Amino acid sequence: MSELIEKAKAAKKASYALARSSDDTRKSALRSMSRGLIDHSKEILEANKKDVEEFSAFNPGSPLVDRLLLNEKRLKECADGLLKVASLPDPIGEIVEGWKTKHGLEILKVRVPIGVIGAVYEARPNVTVDIAGLALRAGNSCVLRGGSEAINSNVKIVEVMRSSLDGIIPQDSIQIIASKERAVVNEMLKLSDYIDVIIPRGSASFIKHVRERAIVPVIETGAGNNHIFINWDADFDMANKIIVNAKVQRPAVCNAVRKVLVHEKIADSYIPILVEEMRKYNVLVKGDQKTTAISKSVVMVSEKDWYEEYLDLTLAIKVVGSVEEAVDHINKYGTKHSEAIITKNLQDASYFKLNVDAACVYVNASTRFTDGGEFGLGAEVGVSTQKLHARGPMGLKEITTTKYIIHGSGQVREI
Repeated sequence: MSELIEKAKAAKKASYALARSSDDTRKSALRSMSRGLIDHSKEILEANKKDVEEFSAFNPGSPLVDRLLLNEKRLKECADGLLKVASLPDPIGEIVEGWKTKHGLEILKVRVPIGVIGAVYEARPNVTVDIAGLALRAGNSCVLRGGSEAINSNVKIVEVMRSSLDGIIPQDSIQIIASKERAVVNEMLKLSDYIDVIIPRGSASFIKHVRERAIVPVIETGAGNNHIFINWDADFDMANKIIVNAKVQRPAVCNAVRKVLVHEKIADSYIPILVEEMRKYNVLVKGDQKTTAISKSVVMVSEKDWYEEYLDLTLAIKVVGSVEEAVDHINKYGTKHSEAIITKNLQDASYFKLNVDAACVYVNASTRFTDGGEFGLGAEVGVSTQKLHARGPMGLKEITTTKYIIHGSGQVREI
């Protein structure tokens, strides 16, 4: 029996114990995990340093290093995130709705754990903490398979979290798959006897790989080919402030902006201002024919660019004639993650909100807020870009399901 199957079976067994556990027990588990991360921070950061050094040696100067990096501040944020999740209301046992039938049956729709959450993801070791914390808080066990570039960090983090569970809930509630072989991921996607749902996080190609090969049900998270539309009446200072935040702060994360659409009425006046602002931050600006005609320093885009999720300091600009054209462009090229409009016009804002096909739609705010922590969910398992069961940042309720509880007094069905 492979290591994966053994760990998946152990997680399945642990999930039944978790489903019976009390709210206080699960809270205690997360608090203990939080303390463990702080108490063992030196060991975790040493493991992370090894990952960063190995990755940087083969990818010098890559912005993806920032996604991989842990430091004392980020590790404390992970620990604090567990405390935040522990403080949230228990979703398990919530009565979603209830009614009485004509036969006198009392029917309750009750929230329950899903069971075993399988997560496959790339790069970011903080994701290991977030998913484990949310899974346990919602009464689920988890099988985690992070990216090979973060293997030392992930193994050490899980080792610390598992030891923190001793005497509270089964340590097998958290499993980490340490193999770097991609074949392990493919095997994991077929373990429907033990894993109840797979949640992938990573690039568009990686998520497509998971979706096409999984037998286990998948909650699809998405790449972030995100847009900001600058309408004809936008405040230029506000627009620049939002674009700088969304593009520059952490360019490799999924909620960063990749494309800016500018209304043709303000293109001649605003695009030079935006290009100059981007130059301050060493952003490579690409653009369509109209944009390159306005600013000679802009590089011409290709059709492929409009589909590209830039993970570095690259931004593409397109001139559009209306909010309708902006929405059509976004719905063709976007990844249904996060989209924004900068405008004072309530009618255009309303059209944008109602017609853009995305999990999160912003009016006069940065796309960088698409995050479970920023939404008040404590953390997130991922940002779902699909339309079934869960959409947007997935917190506790999104990793539960429901079952019907029916109370009778001897009723039988006659027909």
